[in-house]
Amino acid sequence: MHFVNAKAILSAHNGMNLYRGCTHGCIYCDARSKCYGFTHDFEDIEVKQNAPELLEKALRSKRKKCMIGTGAMSDPYMHCEETLKLTRKCLEIIDYYEYGVAIQTKSNRILRDLDLLKSINKKAKCVVQMTLTTFDEDLCKILEPNVCTTKERVKVLQILRDNGIPTVVWLSPILPFINDTRENIEGILNYCIQAKVYGIICFGMGVTLREGDREYFYAALDKNFPGMRQKYHDKYGYSYDVPSDRNAELMKLFRNKCKENGIAYDIDDCFKYLHEFPEKYEQLNFKL
Repeated sequence: MHFVNAKAILSAHNGMNLYRGCTHGCIYCDARSKCYGFTHDFEDIEVKQNAPELLEKALRSKRKKCMIGTGAMSDPYMHCEETLKLTRKCLEIIDYYEYGVAIQTKSNRILRDLDLLKSINKKAKCVVQMTLTTFDEDLCKILEPNVCTTKERVKVLQILRDNGIPTVVWLSPILPFINDTRENIEGILNYCIQAKVYGIICFGMGVTLREGDREYFYAALDKNFPGMRQKYHDKYGYSYDVPSDRNAELMKLFRNKCKENGIAYDIDDCFKYLHEFPEKYEQLNFKL
């Protein structure tokens, strides 16, 4: 872990990453890809120590309230957040200035900040996004070894549901020959139905692999699934898109289940919901 002073914290679309790198160890993580220009080991977390100051300055200067996003590249609730509390500090600022927030995570550490999530949702809007990939708990521990399992994440979704906080699930990635089964997708979808999630984001049944990410993924296959690396090489070579042969069948199951249970599944609709700030709050005076 090392500390830096960032020059800015919000992107053009009001997203922020407080950390760079991750310690969750998911074997398929796209953020490891060389295209993102890491100059340090992925597990050597870069901490943007001045993020709260930059965020407060940015929010004070905005002319219109909006949703602030975090977690798209680096999970805001990885291990170091327990002591650094950088995410919590930023949530406190978002809460104070009455902006909305859309958080993406795999970790149940988010429950530490339930008080702030409730406060933000009461004043504006809070949406929590939780990634679910694997119904089988033992397989989940292999694919996502250093973070809480699917069952524990579902408990988070249920607690958020009980506290009136809307949730969106990312059903991604689905790995060919590993978790691209009907049983897996049905299991995850049933969890989503029970938790009454607002929507599910799914770009298709498969995974994307590129330089940096691909090598780490293949090494994990060698370790955990002997012979699987060769199956990937034979079928996909060095393709970026790695779709499951069962994509059509599983996507039909996905869409039908969502339709039957009133769950949003159109990708554009889900992203619109994540970015849409409630109109009734847009005209509120800013705190100075």
